[in-house]
Amino acid sequence: MIPAMYLWRDLKIRVMSSDSFDGEYTGRIMVKFGFVKIRGSSSKFAVRAVLGMRRELENGWVVAFTLDGPRGPRYVVKPGPVLLARATGVPMVGFHIAMTDAWVLNTWDRLMIPKPFSRALMRVSSCVSVPAEANDRQREQSLQELQAALDRTREFAEANVKKVGRAEFPLYSRR
Repeated sequence: MIPAMYLWRDLKIRVMSSDSFDGEYTGRIMVKFGFVKIRGSSSKFAVRAVLGMRRELENGWVVAFTLDGPRGPRYVVKPGPVLLARATGVPMVGFHIAMTDAWVLNTWDRLMIPKPFSRALMRVSSCVSVPAEANDRQREQSLQELQAALDRTREFAEANVKKVGRAEFPLYSRR
């Protein structure tokens, strides 16, 4: 979260955040980095949160989810983004940031805090679209596509983060 907040600071990206103690704490930090908090989570007030995110997308803003949140399991995509993509026609992308050296907290998501001078590699997935008329089977297929895209993204970032800053590591690649 920390490298992502720094990278996309001051862009007014709308982020879903719960009203829990942890959600309120991280929400305050996100606001300081220029994000806008949309209240709700997949477990509480889910409809309110998704409607809020939909309204923000319709007004032209970028929205973001923690794809595996708020309680995990870690790296397992939840259906909320697929439902939102179907309702709005806006495609989804996932990203993962790997770090060479970080403190790892004892939380369900193993939250990482970068140590000074650690390197990070962010990888963004290809777009995953959901047809507006998608039935249950097609929505499940879109969810599986997003999961596969996130898995590929995470595997690439984790496998290559130690190469960051070396001459043989390409800055951009298509995959």
